[in-house]
Amino acid sequence: MVLQNVATILVAFAILLPISGQARAQDIPGIEICTVEKSMERRTSCLQSNIDFLQKTMTKLSADHQQKLDAANRQIEGLKATVAGLQKVVADLQAAQKQTADDLKKKADAPLAKEGGK
Repeated sequence: MVLQNVATILVAFAILLPISGQARAQDIPGIEICTVEKSMERRTSCLQSNIDFLQKTMTKLSADHQQKLDAANRQIEGLKATVAGLQKVVADLQAAQKQTADDLKKKADAPLAKEGGK
């Protein structure tokens, strides 16, 4: 996923930021087209600048995604606690409902027992 984002960034920079012969890697942060450089030293410097930019971008994206994962995990834990509490409430309500039904059944059976005993 991070590589996909990096690839998207590369394509976006290649399309949106046309690089002229005057622009240098140290002037504009982003991906530079290094093949336009004639000297090996400048080309190497350009490539190193691209690598530095990509590493910074990947580190930032990785940190952002890790923060999102951590937040999602905290939310999941909170939801698990909520579900456990709701399960307890449901169990208590079911027990109370069963107790009420048993009490009503006993009350209904009690008059029949008195009538049968007379």
